[in-house]
Amino acid sequence: MVTDVFQVLAEPRRREVLALLADEERTAGDIAARFDVTRQAISQHLRILLAAGLIRERREGARRWYRARPEGLEDVRALVEAMWPDALDRLKTAAEAEHPSGRRGAAAQ
Repeated sequence: MVTDVFQVLAEPRRREVLALLADEERTAGDIAARFDVTRQAISQHLRILLAAGLIRERREGARRWYRARPEGLEDVRALVEAMWPDALDRLKTAAEAEHPSGRRGAAAQ
């Protein structure tokens, strides 16, 4: 449900964790090492993100690997598109104007 996802993402640290997992699968320990809170606090954030369907977990022996589930944000995206149909197109246009090649980090090359 969209409301639940917004509630989950209302917490800034959860948004940071989700951003970390957007492009790379990481272990719980790796995620926790990047924050100045206890490992248990990060584990709680991971459980909440899992329950909301925003990340997935893969177990490999004693390790747990986490990665973002972009499809977990489909309801949010649909809501934004319904409310502001051209908002994502404008955002894309603005990003491409900033980086003409359309690639992330193109200005640094």
